[in-house]
Amino acid sequence: MHAMTRPAVAGIALAACLATVPSAALPAAAHDGPPAATSGLARFYDQRPQWRSCLLGPDDEDGRQLEKAGARCADITVPLDYARPTGRTITVALSRIRATDTAHRVGPIVFNDGGPGGPSLTSPLAARAAMRDNAARYDLIGLDPRFVGRSTPLDCGWPVGSALVSAGMTRATFDRQVAHQRDLARRCSTRHGDVLPHVTTRNTARDMDVVRGVLGERKISYLGYSYGTYLGTAYTQMFPGRSDRVVLDGAIDPREYRPRLLKGREEIGDRALRAWAAWAARHHTTYGLGTSGPRVLRTVERTARAAAVRPLVVGSGPDAYRVDDATVPMVAFAGAADDRDPARHALAGQLSVLARAARGERVEPTPELAEMLDFALTGKLSRYGSAQFAILCGDGTAPRDPEVYWRDVQRSRDRYPLMGPMANNVNPCTFWPDMPREAPVRVERDAPALIVAATGDPRTSYQGSKALRGMLPSSRLLTLEGANHHGVFGEYGNACVDDQVNAYLRTGRLPGSDVTCRK
Repeated sequence: MHAMTRPAVAGIALAACLATVPSAALPAAAHDGPPAATSGLARFYDQRPQWRSCLLGPDDEDGRQLEKAGARCADITVPLDYARPTGRTITVALSRIRATDTAHRVGPIVFNDGGPGGPSLTSPLAARAAMRDNAARYDLIGLDPRFVGRSTPLDCGWPVGSALVSAGMTRATFDRQVAHQRDLARRCSTRHGDVLPHVTTRNTARDMDVVRGVLGERKISYLGYSYGTYLGTAYTQMFPGRSDRVVLDGAIDPREYRPRLLKGREEIGDRALRAWAAWAARHHTTYGLGTSGPRVLRTVERTARAAAVRPLVVGSGPDAYRVDDATVPMVAFAGAADDRDPARHALAGQLSVLARAARGERVEPTPELAEMLDFALTGKLSRYGSAQFAILCGDGTAPRDPEVYWRDVQRSRDRYPLMGPMANNVNPCTFWPDMPREAPVRVERDAPALIVAATGDPRTSYQGSKALRGMLPSSRLLTLEGANHHGVFGEYGNACVDDQVNAYLRTGRLPGSDVTCRK
């Protein structure tokens, strides 16, 4: 979960830690990459992609932008279950912008923008700008992970775009959340129960290696953000020696990846929210949220409490949004992940509208708030949330007793009244069907990588990036000091960070030691 070209709202996913499941849960053939010729996978590695236009129709803006950039697209066939390669197959969607500097060509670089569940087919568009002249040396590969975007779809028919919301301000709201999250899990089990065991990060890593083989390459380079760092780490561990230049931005400690995405992140989320509140206080004359940081936060809390008594009405007519106390903290959480002025103005505008609604005023949403509420309260992006939690729940198990979550919510509420109930809420994995699972990815071998992190990252903590650096002795840590932002390279606009990453992509040589840049 992160931000680049993913929906603004996708800034609400993050990462955390799997319960250990015995590796015997799946047949040995499903484990890390055996040679294709001896595993029944040769027909997948040997297929030839049929490159075609990325444009699907007159309303396909993504396809139009890819077409304009010179990209071509293809669908690659992969096994649903790598333990049974002669069984059912699915497709993963690729885009490619070919290298133009063929004299200095490095090879393909695959992108993942996080989520989990975020599409990455259009990632080459943003990456090409971030990589500057390096882009001409690489084949830029956008890859929609299995069941995401244009790959074989998985849509549970959710009435919301994500299950990642707050437990709210009262026990009544939490009880509604339990019923709601149980229903989301039931919808996925009913519609897609046969494929859910195969919607996993390990299988996406296996798909990536098939893509490497299909492209005819011995190695691939990789740039992943947020959850994409966990996927990239998984690839280096499952397929040693098959990665070239690896950049992991906003990295996750693999030991801290679990279906309870936000548990343990209360403090960093709260710190980012307090920093925003101090900023908003300096703009009180514009937004009317309070003249000090604590007063701004009290305004947001009062808004959430009012929404617990009666949903806030935003907009007019039959299309008006009704915003409850599970959604108000979600808006605050999502907007606080970026400390740059445009994002801070956007969040202040959203919360100002909600605060006025809490006072009984008739209000219309800002464009940013309308986008967020469309995501949170309608099924327009059901596919995003469905795939996101299918991956999380497929990667590991969560506590099955809702009271575990309620106790965690209550323990955290006094210190973190907004972030505590958000971080500890029940989710669909609580009610996910029992099924075989592989063991979580563990770092058991070294791999060179450039790990990029902001010290104030409010999603994947800086400590997680430092921990991954310690697990990979050949890696280097590139720190942006003083920034509260999730995702740095090509996104934050820091010349020092962008220069360091591009030097690595150009030469393939990591810095001699860890590097610190300043905001």
